[in-house]
Amino acid sequence: MYFSKFPQGLYDIKGDGNKKLVTDIMKRVKVRSKIADEISLYDVYDVPSGERPEDTAFKHFGDSELHWIILMTNNITDAYYGWPLSDLEFETYIIEKYSNPDAIHHYELTQSSGPQKGNGPDDYSHKIEVNSTEVGAQSVSNREYEQRLQDQKRQIKLLQPQFLGIVMQEFEKLISK
Repeated sequence: MYFSKFPQGLYDIKGDGNKKLVTDIMKRVKVRSKIADEISLYDVYDVPSGERPEDTAFKHFGDSELHWIILMTNNITDAYYGWPLSDLEFETYIIEKYSNPDAIHHYELTQSSGPQKGNGPDDYSHKIEVNSTEVGAQSVSNREYEQRLQDQKRQIKLLQPQFLGIVMQEFEKLISK
C-alpha cells in the first residue's frame, strides 16, 4: 500500500540498454512540522513490549498496512532501531553493544537552574551530564542509559483516525510530485 503511491520510472538496472519499470523508493515525504507539532491531532500511546508498528496500526486504525502512517507521523525512518525493542531484543542489543551492560555510561546531576524535575517518570531533561568528580554526581549505567532511550521511543503519537484520510491525501499529493 505504501509504495503503491510512489512514482515509477524506467531504469536500466544492468546497464545493457534493457530498461525496466521500477518504483522510486528514494523519494520521501515528511509530515510538515506544523502538523507534526499539532497535539490536538494525536493521542499519546505507550508501545507495549513486543508490539510492532503493524500491530499498533491494526489496533488503532483496523488495518496493519497503515503502519507507515504511524512511522511517518513519528518521523521514524528505521522500523527496527527507531521503534522500541521488545524486552528480549533489548537484552540482546545491550549485550551485543556493551562488553559490560552494567558498567557506568556517564555521571549526571540535577541542573541547578531551569527545570529541577522531569515532566513524568521518563523525562530526564532536567539532568545534565557531569564528570565523576563533581559533588553529588550519580552514575548511570549503560543499561539505564539505553533503557531511557527505549522509554523515549516507547511513547509515540497516534494520529486520530478522523484525520487519517486528510493525511493520506496529502501524502499522495506530495509523493506524486
